[in-house]
Amino acid sequence: MKKSVSIIGGGPAALMLAAFLDCEKFNVTIYEKNKTLGRKFLVAGKGGFNLTHSEPLEEMIHRYFPPSFLEEALRNFDNNDFRNWLKSIGIPTYVGSSKRVYPEKGIKPITVLNAILMVLEKQGVVIKYNHTWTNWGNNQSLIFNENIDIKSDYTIFALGGSSWKVTGSDGLWVDFFKTKEISTGPFQASNCGYQVNWPEDFLLDYEGWPLKNIAISCLNKRQKGEAVITRFGLEGNAIYALSPQIRQELSMQKKATIFLDLKPTLNQEDIAQKIKNTKFKKTSETLQKELKLTLAQIGLLKKYLSKETYLNPILLAQNIKNLPILISDMAPINDAISTIGGISIDAVDTNFQLKKMENYYCVGEMLDWDAPTGGYLLQACFSMGAHLARHLNQVS
Repeated sequence: MKKSVSIIGGGPAALMLAAFLDCEKFNVTIYEKNKTLGRKFLVAGKGGFNLTHSEPLEEMIHRYFPPSFLEEALRNFDNNDFRNWLKSIGIPTYVGSSKRVYPEKGIKPITVLNAILMVLEKQGVVIKYNHTWTNWGNNQSLIFNENIDIKSDYTIFALGGSSWKVTGSDGLWVDFFKTKEISTGPFQASNCGYQVNWPEDFLLDYEGWPLKNIAISCLNKRQKGEAVITRFGLEGNAIYALSPQIRQELSMQKKATIFLDLKPTLNQEDIAQKIKNTKFKKTSETLQKELKLTLAQIGLLKKYLSKETYLNPILLAQNIKNLPILISDMAPINDAISTIGGISIDAVDTNFQLKKMENYYCVGEMLDWDAPTGGYLLQACFSMGAHLARHLNQVS
């Protein structure tokens, strides 16, 4: 007789789990609070739909924090496995210039989602929409919509984090787990904008300007990429990747300092020599024409440096390579791309089963792990779903 599997939530981890479960062994039902599946998946696609990253697995593993938590899942279903599986369901991919992996031109996020849903349909997966988990029932059953009582052989929670509440990821489910004395942590923003108290006259000139081909450092981490000057502060892939370090400093000191390298391709000595040996009379001309700095980068230097420092080639070169910027806060959690917090990773075993509740599992962003943008978040969720499916297929 087939065993019953209930999956609570309809995000990437849940979809991959359902797709990979053995339909000869299980009757699988997804319970989704919304009218459709994958809402955050589709929202994520609006900003450039990178499904994963192409870097070697040994490097990819260390993009996650803590790395050991997701290592087995990533090894069992890595970025190449994911791309091959997508190709098998009619979604060919390509590697972009940033080494991120995208669906081939013309393939929209909804097309990818529909291809996955077709797999679920062939698998016989039942999807029940408008089903919100509202409480525990007797004997650890689940109550949906206040009056629907469900008990399954296996229950998998894929409830998401606490950002982008419009998609259904509100994090309110944490209180249910606390009643079972399961360890949880507070949700915090990750991959978000960070507040810089820019001078108003600087914003008038440079709000919305990108800072391309830079590197940003905080504590022991350095990240190349780009950032955008916003009224709130800074956002973009170069600063998103420093979320753990910035959060740590904000937590300890109520402020954080990042350091901008405006010219990562040159060392400090070379920059100083170019400034000293320039044929241009004005420093701003030297920076723009000799060093190829943008007007926004030059504006930053002028605003943050004294006149004496700006006109001193040695000191100017030091600041081009290491310009300190004070961060005063992070963006509201609902504006973050992802969150940390939720179910403690110490509360689950290597197959994501709750240690205090046999046959109850948690996957996806509801667990307390972190990763930068660039395909890493999605890859982890898909890897967790595939890993758990393989485990359940073997034990049943």
